[in-house]
Amino acid sequence: MEYITKINEATAYINEKLEGKRPLCGIILGSGLGGLADVIENQTIIPYSSIPHFSQSTALGHKGNLIGGFLGGKFIIAMQGRFHYYEGYGMDQVTLPVRVMKKLGISYLFVSNAAGGVNRDFKVGDLMIIKDHINLMPNPLMGKNMDEFGPRFPDMTRPYDLNLIKMAELIASKLGITLKKGVYLAGTGPTYETPAEYSFFGRIGADAVGMSTVPEVIVARHSNIPVFGMSVITNEAHDFAEDFVNDGNDVIIAANKAAEKMTRLITTMMSEL
Repeated sequence: MEYITKINEATAYINEKLEGKRPLCGIILGSGLGGLADVIENQTIIPYSSIPHFSQSTALGHKGNLIGGFLGGKFIIAMQGRFHYYEGYGMDQVTLPVRVMKKLGISYLFVSNAAGGVNRDFKVGDLMIIKDHINLMPNPLMGKNMDEFGPRFPDMTRPYDLNLIKMAELIASKLGITLKKGVYLAGTGPTYETPAEYSFFGRIGADAVGMSTVPEVIVARHSNIPVFGMSVITNEAHDFAEDFVNDGNDVIIAANKAAEKMTRLITTMMSEL
């Protein structure tokens, strides 16, 4: 089946569930960050399993629902869990929801993830605004260009919107939330990185490292959607003690603790968009 047909069928199904309401913003919630969904008002919950051509979210801490509703007084659509390349999905499947959200009429995309802090100044629980990224995954735009969405060679000079970053910094200072800012590096996973890899990533300019987000951002920018990105630092990827191990459950716990700060920040941003 043609990819565009899949996009259109998924869009039509969701549109019907949302009764034609147009979301201002799409939000993608990463590992352990699904809690933001709890504060969305007047919710319409659409399980991924019911949406034509949507994949299943199998990662730890990903619930697998699409939620329409109001956040900060604005109608939005949120993905409670995303699809990852490491789950065995092709990039077309990983990024299908972003194409669908574009068709639903979003004006902004907010993305979040749990990430390892390569930057030595980062501590567990820090929130990092993503100012740029390094992509070590296959590019999701490879193959025939979808001209109806965007150009063959999209500009990536400013993948993360400068106005949204400025807005986040202003709101955070009013709310007393400390923010870091840095470069997010996306690898394929599903293994956590080795100490040597973390060290290498730091040297090439990464502040935080994870296994998601960048494919969705590339597809959003292809469609000229302004993007705001945030990482929750869930483990410190530097100064390894001999008994150090990365643990998936610890990552979820750290993300849950920081999610409350992120929820306040994003809710206030929505109210000001």
